[in-house]
Amino acid sequence: MTTQQIIAQALAWFDSGHFKETLATRVAIPSESQRTDRDEALRRYYDEAFIPAFHEMGFQTEIIANPVNAARPFLLASYQEDPALPTVMCYGHGDVVFGDDVRWAEGLSPWTLTERDGNWYGRGAADNKGQHSVNLAALAQVYHARNGRLGFNCVWLCEMGEEISSPGLAEVCKQLKTRLNADLFIASDGPRLSADRPTLFLGSRGCANFRLTIHARAKDYHSGNWGGLLSNPGTQLANAIASLVDGKGEIQIAALKPPALTPELKAILAEITPARGKNDPATDANWGEPGLSAAEKLFGWNTLEVLSFLTGNPAQPMNAIPGQATAVCQLRFVVGTDWQQLEHALRVHLDAHGFSMVTISDLRGTPATRFDPTDPLVHWVLEAMAETCTNKPALLPNLGGSLPNDVFAGILGLPTLWVPHSYPACGQHAPDEHLPVAIAREGLAIMTRLFWDLGEQGAELLARHRLHQAGGAQ
Repeated sequence: MTTQQIIAQALAWFDSGHFKETLATRVAIPSESQRTDRDEALRRYYDEAFIPAFHEMGFQTEIIANPVNAARPFLLASYQEDPALPTVMCYGHGDVVFGDDVRWAEGLSPWTLTERDGNWYGRGAADNKGQHSVNLAALAQVYHARNGRLGFNCVWLCEMGEEISSPGLAEVCKQLKTRLNADLFIASDGPRLSADRPTLFLGSRGCANFRLTIHARAKDYHSGNWGGLLSNPGTQLANAIASLVDGKGEIQIAALKPPALTPELKAILAEITPARGKNDPATDANWGEPGLSAAEKLFGWNTLEVLSFLTGNPAQPMNAIPGQATAVCQLRFVVGTDWQQLEHALRVHLDAHGFSMVTISDLRGTPATRFDPTDPLVHWVLEAMAETCTNKPALLPNLGGSLPNDVFAGILGLPTLWVPHSYPACGQHAPDEHLPVAIAREGLAIMTRLFWDLGEQGAELLARHRLHQAGGAQ
């Protein structure tokens, strides 16, 4: 069978309605990991969605206890065809955010897959049930086309806690590191650059959240009696934040900025124009780091955001000087940022600018990751996508948001290739979440091509990758 024949066969299967039927059964399971009363539904997703799909392809499956959150175990699925063949690791999560049933549009429900205007609506249709369903279907197409063979070994790690920050994922990957000893990682999550551009991204920006607080006094005092005599924590905190990031969104602390963009990254991002979708918000051209393009700001630079700011009682403002003020801030950062020194950098800066009364707390974060965009594996995926799709594929050095990619790239040390099957305006984490049928269909063609290629030339592709890592010619 040729590459074109296997892709045509996969698309015919998709067009017959089988994929939609499968996705509908998966969306119907209310696997909300943020709720403590959904444990049975979360386990059902393993039993009714993941495990049967793996067993159909000859995988062995095993439930792995979660050392951090016992109610959110993992599923390990392993397929070994020949120890001499390459091993591919894949990943997917079956949990979703709150269904938020009452806020969906009339005629739509989070737990019923509904087709409307070329989209499939349902919670998880885009994040992540639709995406891992595309990949499982592509894998099955290859398995059956090769009469019960893939042409490579494969291991999947599935979880039911991604929407609650993947508790235990790092610990389980450390525990299973020998069993997860793969040659490369391919998975799907997050959005494409835009609905019409198939996309490959190689990692994600890191994310660090922290709280800034001023506790001036135990209670509020009348502003007429005490104004001018008592410091105002709201005013002080506003000015403290303004010393961190100015009124145009430019970070004011050198330690919170990344290294300058390399010529290679600039060349890659020159091909990228974000925020092109009809449902995307209008962007502010003069916001953020000056001198950078929109793509460079989003994918190659750091941003400092104020997520919330509270002082006094906004619902019932009083003529009183508040006793305290607090804000939650966030640093989104790229590879090369020394984010683990974030608290120290903030402390030094705030003290130097007269804001020693500001306390820093609740700092938590995840590292940034970025696989080498010049690696032959990247060229392979882009070429395969270009030959399979109508529109030119987009390469992103990293996603603008965050994923648990540091586990796969850092702990497991794998080359990470993410091929998303969604788009920025999909309604992810919001009412009316949806997956465009055209993106799912094209995603199946892409993944079928990639898995077919791995069975045909996986050893050669990995040999080129290792030569590149060693500094040799491609």
